[in-house]
Amino acid sequence: MVARRPVPVPLIDPHARRVEDLRVSITDRCNFRCTYCMPAEGMAWLPRRELLTYEEIARVARVCVERFGFRSVRITGGEPLVRAHVTRLIAMLAGLGVDLALTTNGVKLPELAHDLRAAGLRRVNVSLDSLRRETFLALTRRDELDRVLAGIDAALDAGLLPVKVNAVVIRGVNDDEIVDLAAYARDKGVGLRFIEYMPLDAEQGWTREQVVPAAEILERLDAVFPIEPAAGGGPEPAERYRYRDGAGEVGVIASVTAPFCGNCDRVRLTAEGRFRTCLFALEEFDLRAELRAGAGLDAPDLDDRLAAAIAGAVGTKWAGHRIGGEDFVRPARSMSQIGG
Repeated sequence: MVARRPVPVPLIDPHARRVEDLRVSITDRCNFRCTYCMPAEGMAWLPRRELLTYEEIARVARVCVERFGFRSVRITGGEPLVRAHVTRLIAMLAGLGVDLALTTNGVKLPELAHDLRAAGLRRVNVSLDSLRRETFLALTRRDELDRVLAGIDAALDAGLLPVKVNAVVIRGVNDDEIVDLAAYARDKGVGLRFIEYMPLDAEQGWTREQVVPAAEILERLDAVFPIEPAAGGGPEPAERYRYRDGAGEVGVIASVTAPFCGNCDRVRLTAEGRFRTCLFALEEFDLRAELRAGAGLDAPDLDDRLAAAIAGAVGTKWAGHRIGGEDFVRPARSMSQIGG
């Protein structure tokens, strides 16, 4: 007799939000050194043995989907495409039947985009903070703008749709490119998400003065490409707008000035198996210990233990991160170590 799978039970946090989006970092390594994420030198990488295996990642994802009805899984890093054989993981996750996406800096997409699509990846978000070579180099500390642009083209050609471009806006650095980035996205037919600069840089140089508020971004954009609120909405972090001339849409993620915490449906798994209920969480829960205890992945009670650990962690999920408040405490780890 085939054992019946448990009927998914919605995972509800203490603030009545349904949790159904898993963000999975598969590596803390990256081939860029973006100033808002990593130091130029001196990162201590996780030893390979401490990273979750693809089988372990897939097991956690399956528990989230089968036990709690998760609807989406997003692969992140570091830069996820620097981890070897990533298409194997995508193929393992594709069978879950969820919205399967990946966030990347785009450098390896020219070689991998079609293989990722064939493995079952549905869509990608590509980081692109500047269209000027000198600014791109200053932000990423790598002269790879042409490769990123080629990666976006490759993603479009492979059918990884919708392709979305993420741009972190920093005052005095790239905020004069808001309109240029929008023009590029409109011309390419890709989505665009402007992201407020958050206090997750490894060198802890973030200041509130460097943040370009979403309202200001929208005002500058509307002056050239008139916009209006887009229909729909929901738990996604971006506030969406459509161009009045019908040339697509644009979004802003106002994590600092107008947090979307009230609709947050996300949880995160770090590359070494730490479960986090918020990007800015100060507490982590060790799922790797559960995965590797006793008989490991062959343990008959593993799914039950993972489900209990995940539900217990979600029971501690905050109402919000309180950036800008007197009681805000930034995480000890930077974005690349947590997972973008």
